[in-house]
Amino acid sequence: MSEETLRLSKLMSMRGLCSRREADVYIARGWVRVDGVPVTELGTKVSPHCRIDLMQQAQREQNNRVTILLNKPIGYVSAQAEDGYQPASVLITAGNHYPEDQSGIAFSNEHAHGLAPAGRLDIDSIGLLVLTQDGRIAKQLIGENSAVDKEYLVRVEGQLSEKGLRLLNHGLSLDGAALRPAQVSWQNQDQLRFVLREGKKRQIRRMCELVGLKVIGLKRIRIGNVLLGDLPIGQWRYLADNEQF
Repeated sequence: MSEETLRLSKLMSMRGLCSRREADVYIARGWVRVDGVPVTELGTKVSPHCRIDLMQQAQREQNNRVTILLNKPIGYVSAQAEDGYQPASVLITAGNHYPEDQSGIAFSNEHAHGLAPAGRLDIDSIGLLVLTQDGRIAKQLIGENSAVDKEYLVRVEGQLSEKGLRLLNHGLSLDGAALRPAQVSWQNQDQLRFVLREGKKRQIRRMCELVGLKVIGLKRIRIGNVLLGDLPIGQWRYLADNEQF
């Protein structure tokens, strides 16, 4: 029985080496070796057990890619411009760079290009938004099997019963699918703390509606091990080498 093979770019993505798009670029440039042999043909299929090595040129390009942490204000969309609203990426300018950035990375205009949001944050929400040039980071945060949790502070109006609180933690469905278990608790009299490991569109607002609450303010304060901290609204900083999600 012959062994099932996989597209090399897909296998590289599955192993977290890079995104599939990046893999195709590296393959086309001859920067990928499979079991010691260079592979340059797009669509090449390989054994799922093969050894894959990125050549120094690919490693160098990856090391030059930046990940940016932005405290997104209300009124900006996470990704592509829509309905007259600008994408959050337009805020990545030298003037908005957080003066207390401890990463040691000097701003370059190239860092503002090719940035993709690694997760959404609604137009009427504020807080931590990750923009990255690195497909490995994007996969880690928004890949199908991502285990990175996100923490939010959510100001609400309305009455929440004990049953409603239990449902917020586990038992609700959206779009015909059961939601993963969450951690939801009261932060203070009118503010809930949510910790989620998924990110359906407007998920927290819709969850709250299902238990009779109206969200009047939402702020993301943590993604994995990375905190929003004292980063001012509208400013950004680099993810430092010693930080990991």
